[in-house]
Amino acid sequence: MLCPVKEGDKLLAFYRSIYVTTAEGALIQLRAWLAQRDLPTDGRLPPEREFADLLGVSRGDLRKALAKLERNGELWRRVGKGTFFGPKPSDELSVVETVAEQSNPIEVMDARILIEPMLCGEAAIHATGIHIEELNGCLDAQRAAKTWRQYENADNRLHRVIALASGNIVLLALFDQLNAIRRAIVWGRLRHNLGAPPRDHHSFAQHDEIVCAIGQRDQERATVAMHNHLANVRRGLLSSAKSSSE
Repeated sequence: MLCPVKEGDKLLAFYRSIYVTTAEGALIQLRAWLAQRDLPTDGRLPPEREFADLLGVSRGDLRKALAKLERNGELWRRVGKGTFFGPKPSDELSVVETVAEQSNPIEVMDARILIEPMLCGEAAIHATGIHIEELNGCLDAQRAAKTWRQYENADNRLHRVIALASGNIVLLALFDQLNAIRRAIVWGRLRHNLGAPPRDHHSFAQHDEIVCAIGQRDQERATVAMHNHLANVRRGLLSSAKSSSE
């Protein structure tokens, strides 16, 4: 059960719901498609013409939607290669690869525990109504996920929107760099279960608490909620690693 957000945020969401341009409609369609699709490992999106047909939007509106996500750092393009979902690989890719080769998922989690609670606390202060609306959309997408890949896409999106909502470009850059290292380590290698997340998956309630705290502008509660969530994930990773070694 989600907590109510402030009246001003509700009003903004209401006006957005009754006035949606074709470009905004394309952005909504694009976000919904990304949340529900099992993307290739490299995050490559379909060619523009095919993608516009899949979404049922014009190519012009699709370009605007893609440009919006690119400005937000949610996707990137490479001439002659295509468009890719996720943060753009660091120009210092060799550094990311070097760190990834020498690190492990637990070290990544320890770094996340240091950085993301701070981001979450800042998001409780600076998040706009649009950010909170997107976070609630991520919660819905997680519960609607039919595969773990879909769930993880929505989970990744939720954590990055929180980082974006912090309003701190330096912390956002650190988050993206850490995420690039996490991806290089191949985070999914520790997941052995198939199918979809169970209806009572522990992260659902934890994410609800995080988004609720941000929506209520409660900085301390948001910070603690994120710390507790990541600490729980860390314990799960340790348990999985131990089981794999036995």
